Formats: sequence, C-alpha cells, structure tokens
Amino acid sequence: MGLLSLGTPLAWDDAKRHADHVRSHGITQFLNIWDRLKDRCGDELLWGDEIEYMVVSFDHESKNARLSLRQSEILAKLKAITNDIASDRADSGSVPTFHPEYGRFMLESTPGSPYTGSLTDLLSVEGDMRYRRRLARKYLKQDELPFTLTSYPRLGVSGVFTDPYFDPENAVSSHSLFLPEEITNPHARFPTLTANIRRRRGSKVVINLPLFIDKNTPRPFVDPTIPWQRELYSEDPEAKQGAALNDHIYMDAMGFGMGCSCLQITFQSCNVTEARRLYDALVPIAPLMLALTAASPLWRGYIADVDCRWDVISASVDDRTEEERGLKNIQSTNWQTLRFKPPPINSPIGWRVEFRSMEVQITDFENAAFSVFVVLLSRAILSSGLNLYIPISKVDENMSRAQKRDAVHSQKFFFRKDVFPPSGSSRSSSACSSGSSSPVDGPDVVRRKEKKLRNCFPSVPPPEDGHPSRPVEDEYEEMTMEEIMFGKCPGFPGLFGLVYAYLDTLDITEDERCKLDEYLDLIKHRTNGSLKTAATWLRDFVRSHPSYKFDSVVSQEINYDLMIAVDELERGVRKVPDFLPTKI
Repeated sequence: MGLLSLGTPLAWDDAKRHADHVRSHGITQFLNIWDRLKDRCGDELLWGDEIEYMVVSFDHESKNARLSLRQSEILAKLKAITNDIASDRADSGSVPTFHPEYGRFMLESTPGSPYTGSLTDLLSVEGDMRYRRRLARKYLKQDELPFTLTSYPRLGVSGVFTDPYFDPENAVSSHSLFLPEEITNPHARFPTLTANIRRRRGSKVVINLPLFIDKNTPRPFVDPTIPWQRELYSEDPEAKQGAALNDHIYMDAMGFGMGCSCLQITFQSCNVTEARRLYDALVPIAPLMLALTAASPLWRGYIADVDCRWDVISASVDDRTEEERGLKNIQSTNWQTLRFKPPPINSPIGWRVEFRSMEVQITDFENAAFSVFVVLLSRAILSSGLNLYIPISKVDENMSRAQKRDAVHSQKFFFRKDVFPPSGSSRSSSACSSGSSSPVDGPDVVRRKEKKLRNCFPSVPPPEDGHPSRPVEDEYEEMTMEEIMFGKCPGFPGLFGLVYAYLDTLDITEDERCKLDEYLDLIKHRTNGSLKTAATWLRDFVRSHPSYKFDSVVSQEINYDLMIAVDELERGVRKVPDFLPTKI
C-alpha cells in the first residue's frame, strides 16, 4: 500500500459526504485520460519488481526476535545514502529506492529504474535484489536484519513482539485486542484508513484462519491468548460474541493484512489493447502463482492450516456494513490480483499491468526466479496469442484452493483445455512497433531470432463468422498443477512448454540460457514436489523444533531460531537441499 503524501485524510463521517463527488470526478478523470491516451502506441517493454522487507530486531539474551519499529529513521538514512551513491554515479537510475509501507516495521524496495527487455536486464534482477538487501542491511543496527517474509509468525501475540514494546490498549485507530497503534506508519493516511474501515463497517474487521490441528492441540481450541474480558473499546466484546471462532486463529485489525509482504511485478505494455490482453491472460495465472509461492503458514503465534495470505488481506480491508455483508454478490472492498494502470498525466509512462498475487520468498534467488518466470510467461502468452479465459467464478474458486495447505500437490485447478488460437486464422500485423518486427506465421518461414524481449506483438484476430461455438463448460477442466505446468495430452504443452518455446525464439547465449534454466528449474522442482514451498518448509521447521509441543504454538524460542535459520538460508550459510538447490 503506497504512500499518498498530498492531501488531508478525512474521517469517515466527513468523507462519506463527498462520496458522490469523488465517484463523479473519478469517472470524469478517467474519461479524460482515455480520450487523451487511448491511441498511445509503441511503448517498449519496461518492467520492474517491488519487494517488501520486514525489519527484525534480535534480543539474543532472551532469545526474542521482534519487529523493529524504526521505519522512519531507517528510511531517512537510506535516502541520504542512496542520494550520496547517486551523486557519485553517472547513472543515477541504477540506484534503488526505498519507500514507506503500512507497517512501521516494513520497507518497500524497487529498482532505481525499470528493467528493459534486454536479456542482460532480465539476468540482472537477482543481483539488483541482492544489492537492495545489502544496502538495507548495511544501515540497520547491529542487532537488526531485513527479512523477506510474507507474514511475521508472532505479529499480535501477547507479550513483547515489537522493539520498542507498546501496549495494544493504545490502539485508537483499529481498537485491536492484539496490535498497538504504533505498529502502523504514523502518516495520517494509514491510521485514518484503518479507523474509517472500522467506522464504515460498524465493527472491527474479522479474520479467522483455520488452525493446524496437531496431536496435542486442545479440541475444541479456544484461544487462551485473546483478552476476552477487556472492556476498553466498544468493540471489545465482539470476540466473545462470535467474531472469534473455535479452532481458528482470530485477528481483528487491518495491520494483519497490510502488515504482509509480497512480490509484485509491473509491466509497461505497447498500447491499451495489449495491456488489456495481458491483464486478462494473467488473471487465471494469479492463483497458480499464489500456490507456487505459498509462504505464510504462521500467524499470531500459531500454525495455520492454510499456506497463503490472500484471505487475510481481503478480510483486513473489508469495510462492508452488516447489511452489505448479507448480500454475497456485492462487495464494497476487494483486493485485486492484478491492477490495470492508465498512464499518469504528463508522464512518459504508458499503459501498465501490475501482477500482485505472489508471496514474497525467503531468498533473493527465489524472488528473482519467480519474477523472471512471470516475465517470460507474459511474453510467451502475447507472442503466441494464447487464450487462457475461464469463467471468473472458477478463478475465484482457484484462489480459494490455492491457499490450502500444500495446494500445489493437494489441489486441482480449473484451467482452459485449448489455449491456442483457432488453426488457420491469420494474424494481422501490429499497428505499431517497438523494436524488431513482428514474427510471421507459416511453416515455410524461418523466423529471425529476437535479441530482446519486447512489446507490440501481432494482434489476435476475432473469431471468424460461422466458427462453431460450444458450451463454455467444455472449454475448461480441473487439472493438477503438474498438468498445467508440464502439459497434458492432447495438445496442451503446459506453461513450461510455452516458456521454453518462447525462449527458442530468442538469440541467447549458452551461459544466459543456463542461468535462466536455474530459475526455471526451481519452479519445476516446486511443482513436482522435489523441492518444498516456503510455506511447507516453515511449517516443517516449527514442527521439528526440539521445543515444539505439537500443540500448534509457535513459541518465542521457536520463532527466534526460525529467524536465525531464515537469515542463514538467505546468506547461503545454511543448506536445505529439500527446499533450495544446493548450487545457487
């Protein structure tokens, strides 16, 4: 959630008086943008990643790993340092940038300038991520470290989980039983938004994740750490009035969702038509990438029976009133897996698509691998004119399945059977071009190898008149993740097959191909089960810890040792061959 530095946030009672004005002017603003920029065309491929870190402070004497709330100080220091680096370099665009986030323990980082479609840029992603982490790490305190964790295992536990410690009784924005006010970025936008969601809703947000039931977990599980009898705020009785479910991990504040970290990729498209094609094509891909990047099985000091953050994010910003919550088909708030982003006014930036479903990974190697895969897949989809459409209700079902424990192997996902354009249809040339010419279809034509990834692919022709139609239910089926990724006969080569076919169209050296294969092999091994997902590794670490009591609890000691292990993994000190390749 980015920082909007201009304007003054309004409390909900004041803001709702302006709702119609905002809606009307929002529509007018978009129509003006559309009228001015709908014909913009020919933008080259530019893309970038966003990674969010959690800063953890270690008390080695008491074996407590706590969230450091020094975001403002850290960002001020990083800004000064990066400004100094930029002044010493001819290419200031290569200096990364760091931004504030919702949680006061979080840092967001982006490359200093967008990557292009060059293979050199594609293969520089991991190095850039490592550079950003080194910069952040270098200017933290000696007992602080930056982590790329999707969810912090002990956010909201009773006791000390922040540095410095603050009492949740001071949660004047969220009225949370678990999170203090000071967990939130102090900029007015964030606490105001937190309070306004609660005020519009008429109650606190309600988040319940199913608890992982281990052999010594009490049944039914009634959470003893919830301050059931607190009567400080009017919403305090909600937990005992049914908001907190038995056998679940109960959370009650926006900070549990907005305090998550993720990996996001943004693409600049050739034009609005190609941006729409890419957006639509990536919608059914989003649940698959969520499952493959699953990395958040630990919440509020407990092991969850889910692997991903998505439902926590959605529930944490659910501002629907009680009446609206009764209408299942109406949702006033959602959290999208993709964003369609028009060009900013008076900017060289074009039409963009932001891919948002992936969970951030523990190591920079993993984050680079998934970033590179999504970029290559996007080019494969556009260059081949693929049709990945399935009903949006099936995408929603896939999102639900993707969050289940070990979803990569335990679940099937709805996917389109035939992804290729109708045979025999001719593909028209793109109306404009950025870079090399469009490939020409035909069995007798030898295509020139592309030297870079690009935009402005041939447009996809509409269905021909008289083309036989069939029931939409016949266009898709349930497939395993392996079938989707590796292919299913007859006729579907799998997402890896599409990516490899696209790589064959590139003018690429043996060394470049070997490095790309390292990234693709990680995802292949996650798919076939020879390597664990981050969620599975995190859960297994907790359950195999000597002090774990098989009661679903992530204790302070276990969390401390887990953070040490995660840091060692990221630095390459600890080798875990069933989680990461040994040669990275």
